[in-house]
Order: sequence, then structure tokens, then C-alpha cells
Amino acid sequence: MFGLPAAPSLPAPRLEFMDLSIVIPVRNEAENIGPLVAEIRAALDGRAEYEIVYVDDGSRDGTLSALEAIRAAFPRLRVLRHAESCGQSAAIRTGVKAAGAAWIATLDGDGQNDPADIPRLWAMAQTDASGRTLIAGHRQKRRDTWTKRASSRIANRVRAALLKDETPDTGCGLKLFRRDLYLDLPYFDHMHRYLPALVLRAGGRTVSVPVNHRPRERGASNYGTLDRLLVGITDLFGVMWLQRRSRLPRLVGDEGAAMVAAAGGDAAATAHDGP
Repeated sequence: MFGLPAAPSLPAPRLEFMDLSIVIPVRNEAENIGPLVAEIRAALDGRAEYEIVYVDDGSRDGTLSALEAIRAAFPRLRVLRHAESCGQSAAIRTGVKAAGAAWIATLDGDGQNDPADIPRLWAMAQTDASGRTLIAGHRQKRRDTWTKRASSRIANRVRAALLKDETPDTGCGLKLFRRDLYLDLPYFDHMHRYLPALVLRAGGRTVSVPVNHRPRERGASNYGTLDRLLVGITDLFGVMWLQRRSRLPRLVGDEGAAMVAAAGGDAAATAHDGP
């Protein structure tokens, strides 16, 4: 569509030794590819076995060329491409489905999330016996425009009051979670903004961790504040409906106990009766 063929859907390599897959959705972020990959390498080389999975969501600039140039010399980088833009949630899901590690870290592709925070969140993930914990970044000192900060504060307060998701900053792109936990969640467009509520609905838990946040140095945002607000209202009521329709079974007997043990704890067996 844009003069370049879409990248094939690559199967997950399922490498036993891989600790972490870094999933990064991007659209028109050519200038940020090289600096962000370099920062990820500085943060994780020698600390974890990892891969970087970029999903190019139908970019029209030089994003794909920048990715392919780096991939040629850095085999830990994998590149998937949507033939046309499908949105951030779809790009994240594409990356998670293709990921080879059991644990996923997501980052925004604009360079505002700091990869230096990943090792600290990864250390927390390694102590999670349940495997059903979402570790979410909390940007306590946001480096965005006043309009973005104000709209996010309002949206966070409304969302927290209605969804009771126990998370002060659901919009932070830096999150860690298990691949299987994420793929168990109901998928819909814009779901990435509601991961804490969806994880709680599935019987998991959320932990918020203060992280660094930086001003955008290159490129421009691809998503408008008004667009997010209008879509968010509809999505909010949809997630409330999902919460009301949730019902987690309590497993009993030997087979049930074995499934609970395999899932990593009591969270998978906790009953939740919706109205």
C-alpha cells in the first residue's frame, strides 16, 4: 500500500532461555528508532536475555527502513508491520502474540518512557509467584503539555472512580506482564488503556511503580487529545459492562488444585460473583 511489502507474521520462537520480550508499537517514529534501541541495549545487555519486537503500525515515513537497518546488525530485533494503521492496541497485541518470552515489557516508541526503568520492574516481576501481576509505570512527573497533563488527570480520576482499578496512571506505556495473562484478556480497540481493570477482572493484581518520564525530543504525537477523550468515554462504559458480567469459577477437587498450583497461586481460584 505504501510501496513496501508488509512484513510476514512471524511465529514466536519459544526460546527456553529468553527472559523478556520488549514490545514497542510505532507509527511514524523514524527519528526515535535508533536512540531508543540504543537505550534498551544499554539498560538490558548483560542483565537479561531479551528480544525487541517492534510493530510498525502502517507508518508512512522512514520507520521501516530505520528498523531494517538496525536489524541487519542486531539479531535481537524483530520487526512486524501492519499493512495499514490499526491502532496502538492492535499493534501491542500483534507484538505480544509474536513474542518469544514468557514476560512482556511494553514501551511507547516516542522515547518518553525511559528504558533504564526496565531492570527495576523486571526484578519485581521475578518475585511474582502468581504470574498474574501487572506491573505498571506511574509517571509522577509528566513531561507533557499542560493540555495532556490536565486531560489525563481528569480521565484518571473518572476512570478510577468508576472502574476501581487501583492504578493512578493507566496511560503510561511502560508495563510488565506475563504473555499468557495478557492473551487471556478480552481484546478490543484501545484496550491498552484499561489493562489494570482487565487484569483485576481476570483475578490478577496490579502494582504501580514510579518511573521516569521525559519530554518528546523528536517527531510529533500521532494521537490527538480530543480523539482519546471521545473514544475513552465509550470504552469506559464498555469496560464497566465487562466488569459486571465477570464471574470467575472456584475450582475444586484434585484436578482443580493442580490447575491452581500450575497457575501460581490462589488468585486463579478466587471466586468473584458479579451482579
